Amino acid sequence: MLDPKYVVSNLDKVRASLARRGGGNRWSPAVEQIVLRDKERRAIIQLVEGLKHKRNAASQEIAKAKRDGGDAGALLDEMKQVAVQIREFDEKAAEIDRALEALLLEMPNLPDESVPEGGGPEQNVEVRRWGKPPHFAFKPLTHDEIGEKLGIFDFKKAGEVTGARFVFLKGLGAKLERALIQFMLDTHGAAGYEEILPPFLVNRDSLTGTGQLPKFEEDVFKIEKVGYYLIPTAEVPVTNYHRNEIMPGELLPRKYCAYTPCFRSEAGSYGKDTKGLKRQHQFNKVELVKFCRPEDSAAELESLTGDAEKILQSLGLHYRVMALCGGDLGFSAQKTYDLEVWSPATGAFMEISSSSCFGEFQARRAGIRYRDSKTGKVHFVHTLNASGLAVGRTLLALIENFQKEDGTFDVPPVLAVYL
Repeated sequence: MLDPKYVVSNLDKVRASLARRGGGNRWSPAVEQIVLRDKERRAIIQLVEGLKHKRNAASQEIAKAKRDGGDAGALLDEMKQVAVQIREFDEKAAEIDRALEALLLEMPNLPDESVPEGGGPEQNVEVRRWGKPPHFAFKPLTHDEIGEKLGIFDFKKAGEVTGARFVFLKGLGAKLERALIQFMLDTHGAAGYEEILPPFLVNRDSLTGTGQLPKFEEDVFKIEKVGYYLIPTAEVPVTNYHRNEIMPGELLPRKYCAYTPCFRSEAGSYGKDTKGLKRQHQFNKVELVKFCRPEDSAAELESLTGDAEKILQSLGLHYRVMALCGGDLGFSAQKTYDLEVWSPATGAFMEISSSSCFGEFQARRAGIRYRDSKTGKVHFVHTLNASGLAVGRTLLALIENFQKEDGTFDVPPVLAVYL
């Protein structure tokens, strides 16, 4: 959530920054409403302060009249009316605060100055590549073709049991998925991330804290009976682990890694990538989450991205790192790198991780702060997260990149110990 004081004090800068997200001036009406509501709130506060000053002065007069044996009845009646006015103005201010918060919850984060200009994915900027794509003397098959021929995937039975965009992993398929999860957790644990196994259900406040709600209500699964939501990513419960907390500044940065299944309705991507493992309603992921001081977040984003890259490098997968332009940034992100792995079957790169810095956007929504050990002052932390990695898409990439002409595929040596 944006700081309303910053919005009001830096209108031109905020408008220009939001325009970099594309869509022209689509947020201008909301910005104007924020300014208007803030002005109304300030006026009410000024009126209330005036009434309270008047009440304090009257209290002294009433006390004096009582000491002197005078009649303070008229003044007492007047102060009763003042008390009613103060209460009414306080209720109005609370109403304005709620309206202001509702506006701010719909506003996206402001892009970092280093984010490339552009209106969509085609303007994203390649930062670097690692490795080389494999060359085959035969036409490469898709991962789902290989997996179904080997009997390690069963999309048909999953469709009968549940529906579209679900899969049964069998035999080696299930073992490889489990091996990848353990390999990722072990690698990130060795890099200093504390492993955490969070709940897979969260409440509405948690999804609001990380920015999924209210903006993306249609993309999450809700259990109506109890009011909980299935998590779309471990980012939600892990970030909210420190919700409404003041963290000791000397303990920053805090680094967590978490394996969870993830659940997404994919309402905004209807008809896209309906075959195979690429876009499932349920999938496994290992997530990396960081909390740090504001002055450290740029460097922490670079190291976070590097930690996700290490997984791809260890597996020997060709990939590239893309800096997302303003028009392709996620709602809560201040800056994002996408890691895209090579898919031989499609002859194109495929996103396998997003590594993002959110500044204080999520921390302000979730009330996550830290106390500076030197000054004693309290500030909002900066939050970051990355997929480290999406397990299903990693399995997809392994099968396609290491496939052989006989319809089998090789398993990278680093996974052998887990099989």
